[in-house]
Amino acid sequence: MDVTEILDYCQRKKGVEETFPFNPETLVVKVAGKMFALIPLEKQPVNLSLKADPEKSAELREQYPQITGAYHMNKTHWNSVRCEGLKKELIFELIDHSYDLVVASLTKKKKEELLNS
Repeated sequence: MDVTEILDYCQRKKGVEETFPFNPETLVVKVAGKMFALIPLEKQPVNLSLKADPEKSAELREQYPQITGAYHMNKTHWNSVRCEGLKKELIFELIDHSYDLVVASLTKKKKEELLNS
């Protein structure tokens, strides 16, 4: 799986924007102004940081050595995912989970704006 596939998948989600707030090498993908994915564009193998429910994080980290606490992030709520050796479907599921968590945390007004955008 390459960065282009990940970006294409993220871009299909409603209300997604791409930014570079930290440096020109780290793409931050947001929904309604809140981060749900960080992608270091130059890193090989492809790696990304995704938001995750703490219980789900613990299960994923036990099951997959490619999934660890995210570097420079709250390791309880963010995972680093090294895509090498993981099925594409799992990576897409993790992206969906991250996006859904962020959308669920939005205010009612922000959710309505997202639905109507």
